[in-house]
Amino acid sequence: MATTMHVDVVSAEAQIFSGEAEFVVLPGEAGELGIYPRHTPLITRIKAGTVRIQKPGGEEELVFVAGGVLEVQPKVVTVLADTAIRGHDLDEAKANEAVKRAQEARAKAQDKEEIATVEAELATLAAQIAAIRKLRQKK
Repeated sequence: MATTMHVDVVSAEAQIFSGEAEFVVLPGEAGELGIYPRHTPLITRIKAGTVRIQKPGGEEELVFVAGGVLEVQPKVVTVLADTAIRGHDLDEAKANEAVKRAQEARAKAQDKEEIATVEAELATLAAQIAAIRKLRQKK
């Protein structure tokens, strides 16, 4: 029985992670998903949050994703992220500054479309800040 699976996390800009994992946990649209080797095939959308990859030997890799698509095959897991940032590359000060700018933009928004766009950005930033705090707790 397989004890690991191959995991790829990619965004439009770069390949963020490629390697073996014992399990993966990530934010699905309907809730958190846990994927183990030999998982039933699945394709679903994911929302902004943290992808947690448990590598063989116990080391853990955290990646922030701002939504995307998850494809699961029995031996391969692929995360196609809209945006993906390695956990150690996240910057809380920059994220907090982006929240301030988004809140200012929301206050100036004129129509429902502008408001919805800014609200989506704020939700993504909130997920990013939560990922940063989760990473800081692990250290």
